[in-house]
Amino acid sequence: MTDYRIEQDSLGKFKVPRNTWYGIQTARAVENFPISGRMPDTDFIRAHVQVKLAAARANCQPDWLTTTQRDAIVAACERILAGELLDQFVVDRFQAGAGTSHNMNSNEVIANLANVALGGEKGQYAPIHPNDHVNMGQSTNDTIPTAIRLALLAKLPRLLAASESMAAAFEQIAGREHDTVKSGRTHLQDAVPTTIGREFAAYAWTLRRAATNLAAVRPLLCQTGLGGSAAGTRLNTSPDYADRVAAELAALTVEAIGVGDLAAQMQSMFDMQALSAALRGLALELTRIANDLRLLASGPRTGLGEITLPPVQPGSSIMPGKVNPVMFEMLNQVCYQVLGQDAAVAYMTQAGQLELNVMMPALGSALFDAMDWLTNAINATTEKNLKGLVVNRERCERFIHDSVGLATLLNTRIGYMKAAEIAKESEQTGKPVREIVTAHKLMSEAEFNALVLQAAHGVGSGGGGG
Repeated sequence: MTDYRIEQDSLGKFKVPRNTWYGIQTARAVENFPISGRMPDTDFIRAHVQVKLAAARANCQPDWLTTTQRDAIVAACERILAGELLDQFVVDRFQAGAGTSHNMNSNEVIANLANVALGGEKGQYAPIHPNDHVNMGQSTNDTIPTAIRLALLAKLPRLLAASESMAAAFEQIAGREHDTVKSGRTHLQDAVPTTIGREFAAYAWTLRRAATNLAAVRPLLCQTGLGGSAAGTRLNTSPDYADRVAAELAALTVEAIGVGDLAAQMQSMFDMQALSAALRGLALELTRIANDLRLLASGPRTGLGEITLPPVQPGSSIMPGKVNPVMFEMLNQVCYQVLGQDAAVAYMTQAGQLELNVMMPALGSALFDAMDWLTNAINATTEKNLKGLVVNRERCERFIHDSVGLATLLNTRIGYMKAAEIAKESEQTGKPVREIVTAHKLMSEAEFNALVLQAAHGVGSGGGGG
């Protein structure tokens, strides 16, 4: 017995591995596109199968799909959605424009599963044919962009949950360190007093704002063009198919799936670009925060050292005992890669021509990667570094009382120019502002310490004018 079977399509005969559930068009694509070595995203596979299942239910009408055909297709789809045969979706992420190869991969696997369940054989495609029945009323033009949107919707809650988990960790630290006074820094120079609590609460607020912006894209992604068939024309679709299939998808995904402009949703990737922009915003904020924490953790002796991150692995192959902020370094790398994916999405968004954007396979892949990478990186960083972060309160206290920026607190007491003289004296002599203030009998040490605490908590210092 040979290890292959022979199938035939409009181009002729071709060898298909005997034990596979896919068919001839998938086998051709595997040979044509040995590009990245990366198989389709799992959420995308599932989303595309959901499209096929919903279509089968919507097409079960007189003169379209019989009940037997529908049930066989639905049962095959349900097996895949349960996790079976995911390894049969094998077309490289860089493939035929618009995703025709992946569409046929799904059609063939589902058709073969359905036919074998009905007593047929792989590759015979009777009584269920990949094009005539599984792909009934559909086109690559409308199923692929719909599946991309559904996959992005599936990933969105995981990324939002990861962002909220990190925000909550920052918020917890902020609450714990509400009264931990530290030196603020602007332009990387000493500035007015602040608190660890305020600093970390700001990180939490920023992440939640970015997540809100991200969540706002969800309604855009829920508008599909499924039912547009080729070029948005509704060609070869059953009566009321677009509305019926949208309702089926809404039930399957528990999302508010609706019918958008059928032509526009295969031409325009506006909603995906909006998502990419929101991902870019989140990545930029995460990059900034990661850089801050790496600075705050620098040292342990010669850096800022205001916080200590949990050690997760040795930091050097040559320097014994060295520990690096590796989780935030990793987060930086992921964010930079996400920014690159966003640039690719932008180029591909504008690359659509006339009735179709043929860049969809790579465009979808870029967004899938960006969302998965950010989700995993945020979760790992939160668990391994934020939840064990220690604030070095004594070091914060030493820095704040050494800071020349404390002279700013004197503005409303002695005026800007005299306060500047205090600051200059501190720089020249190396004496803390507090010591100079008490030496000049401007206020007692206790009064000055109280002033620092008030300023750190945002309480006005009072006193006279300039």
